[in-house]
Amino acid sequence: MNIGILGGTFDPVHYGHLAIASEATVSLRLDEVIFVPAGQPWLKEDKPVSAASDRLQMVRLAIAGKPGYRLSAMEIERCGASYSTDTVEEIKRRADAADEIYFIIGSDNLIDLPRWYHPEYLISLCRLAAVPRPGYPPPDLDALNAAVPGVLGRLIMLDKPQIDISASAIRERVAKGLSISHLVPEAVERYIAEVGLYRQ
Repeated sequence: MNIGILGGTFDPVHYGHLAIASEATVSLRLDEVIFVPAGQPWLKEDKPVSAASDRLQMVRLAIAGKPGYRLSAMEIERCGASYSTDTVEEIKRRADAADEIYFIIGSDNLIDLPRWYHPEYLISLCRLAAVPRPGYPPPDLDALNAAVPGVLGRLIMLDKPQIDISASAIRERVAKGLSISHLVPEAVERYIAEVGLYRQ
């Protein structure tokens, strides 16, 4: 069984996230994609993040009725900062020994990989699947491999989807009273309006 892990703050979840999950499912022949909203992302400790309950519910609404997509609250339920290595380790522990784990990240995040919590251990647990991020230069793979030895043998560079949607831009549009119907699923748009998220 091939399992994909798609983490993020999902503040809010949007069509870009769903496109990534869809493309990864096809390209990597995934049997399941697990969406894992972050609890307190340690690289974003200085940035405000919406309540975990809201972010969980938005993902739940976005993936409802989509076979092969599953929501996990493990990072939110875990105390302290959220580390991807701990998440992958926990999912691998629950999986069968023959299962292949793919951790899906934006290619722009590869530059920060050497700063992650135990990156060498992370790549021993899973393969990294990097999706392109329009507007960002391609990562320096030689420098990355020098900083995290062996990473190139555990890295898959996907060439799509090429979708440039940012959660921060969505939050800004909501604050300005602009439509986001083309950026998020209808159920998520409705939830944002009903709860009053991002208005300040």
